[in-house]
Amino acid sequence: MKTTFTLILVLISFTVVGQNLTATQLLEKTITYHDPQGNWETFASDFVVMLETPEGKERKSTITINLPEQYFNVSTQQDGKTSFREIRATDCRFSNEDTTTTETTISDEACKRTVMFKNYYTYLYGLPMKLKDPGTHIDPTVTKTTFKGREYLVLRVTYDEAVGSDIWQFYFNPTTYAMEIYQFFKGTDEKTGEYILLTDEMEVAGIKMPKDRAWYYNKDDGYLGTDKLVQE
Repeated sequence: MKTTFTLILVLISFTVVGQNLTATQLLEKTITYHDPQGNWETFASDFVVMLETPEGKERKSTITINLPEQYFNVSTQQDGKTSFREIRATDCRFSNEDTTTTETTISDEACKRTVMFKNYYTYLYGLPMKLKDPGTHIDPTVTKTTFKGREYLVLRVTYDEAVGSDIWQFYFNPTTYAMEIYQFFKGTDEKTGEYILLTDEMEVAGIKMPKDRAWYYNKDDGYLGTDKLVQE
């Protein structure tokens, strides 16, 4: 009887939280959890990410982000070869695996891929704080859902066309407000795109980042690989 009563209380509490929280309030709570000291705006640090794939291949990436200095660098080691991509304000440098280095500017077409890497790593490791960026549109309704047998509070997000065309959903623990899953779709077809399971955490410059990010296809749960933050 006591166990049943406790379960009922938990379910009631979950329902009330989901009904009462606005999207803005939920976003603030999850940012407070992941970045309690408000360090993201002045983030200046580096971290190492190991990519593991189903084929057993590994790729090591050392990522440096310095937001105040507008600096980004990713140095990658894979199959015994090393390459890098770097942006310093408006200057752009990158190398290929044959060690050829190109120097240009971020507005040059040749720098397009380097800008993409900068945006990719800054966005994913800057979440959920990046959800406050201009061009981000958060549905004002907080929804509740069960995913892989667990209950979550969910924010649905779209972006200005210049930012991105995908629709994203972010899943938060209803008790701690930790971000535990994100998912994106190509347009409104929910069989497209991928979902990413976030497990464990590692603190980087005072920010709680997901330690492991496992990527899967939405259409068939096909496993793509896992990004792992590692200590060096």
